Amino acid sequence: MERLEHALATAPERLEAAATLDELDALEAELIGKRSVLSEMQRSIGTLPPEEKPRVGQAVTEARRRLTDLLSTRRSVLERIAADALLEQDRVDVTLERATIARGTLHLIQQTIDEVCAIFVGLGYDVAEGPEAETGWHNFDALNTPPTHPARAESDTMYLDYGQEGDSDEALPGTESLLRTQTSPMQVRWMQAHRPPVHVVVPGKVFRTDTIDASHLPVFHQIEGLVVDTGIVFSDLRGTLAHFAREFFGPATTVRLRPHFFPFTEPSAELDVSCFACDGGEAGCRVCGGAGWIEMLGCGMVDPNVLEAVEYDPAALTGFAFGMGVERLAMVRHDIHNIRHFIDNDLRFLTQFPS
Repeated sequence: MERLEHALATAPERLEAAATLDELDALEAELIGKRSVLSEMQRSIGTLPPEEKPRVGQAVTEARRRLTDLLSTRRSVLERIAADALLEQDRVDVTLERATIARGTLHLIQQTIDEVCAIFVGLGYDVAEGPEAETGWHNFDALNTPPTHPARAESDTMYLDYGQEGDSDEALPGTESLLRTQTSPMQVRWMQAHRPPVHVVVPGKVFRTDTIDASHLPVFHQIEGLVVDTGIVFSDLRGTLAHFAREFFGPATTVRLRPHFFPFTEPSAELDVSCFACDGGEAGCRVCGGAGWIEMLGCGMVDPNVLEAVEYDPAALTGFAFGMGVERLAMVRHDIHNIRHFIDNDLRFLTQFPS
């Protein structure tokens, strides 16, 4: 009986100390299992004198009931602790910020196109786009560029087709299919579809057979402009480009207009800006070659032959035109020394110019 009373007295403390269900199972086997003190006393009841059997039997039964209740209570506590631990492992913290995907941005070339077009839209110009695959007539003939002009050579222009399949003869001049060398063909198409006055800028992709270097690409972007109306003079062109230069480059930019030749304008001029790589005439500069100036755009008064080609009356109408390379504009604005950065798809470069 002393061993049983000791087991009952120490059971609450030992059960409280059991921290896991495995520890509780071991303690249960020790307290009420087949080899426990309780089971030994139950088996010994048959050997006791008849007068002792009821008393010992009742004590064993009461002890088993009490120990079973204590074990059940502790098991419920440990099972709840184990369940809480499992739930904690699977818990999702809904207060965490959700995963986000980085937003893209417009390429610097598109940003530049949009800004230049916005400047001219502010002056009342329309914006037009046209096909990249053109006819020789729109790309050359209508722009006063005869079949003998060097620009029409295969070494300068990317031709798509010279005739029908199976026909070995080359197409007649003007009927060739080619990738446009400038966005000027859309100026022709616009004049064919609209009567004066005309105020339009044409952004788009153009194609040349240039070798890739620090300032040239075979596929690049241009923005060309055209104005046709009565009484348009060269000072209108000069004032328009001066306004554009102030808006885009800022008042500190050094620019100059110098005489030049283009088949589709007469008189013609080049707009130059000071070299951003050597800052003025450094011998051997990889961008300007030591000249100190970078050609930015060509311009001039529309040649009467161009007006006649679209059935405009050159005796009553005059106009001016200009064309600029978008990549060059962006390079000057952002001090970019190599035009190849625009096509490398390097995020370290592209993310410097968020839109």
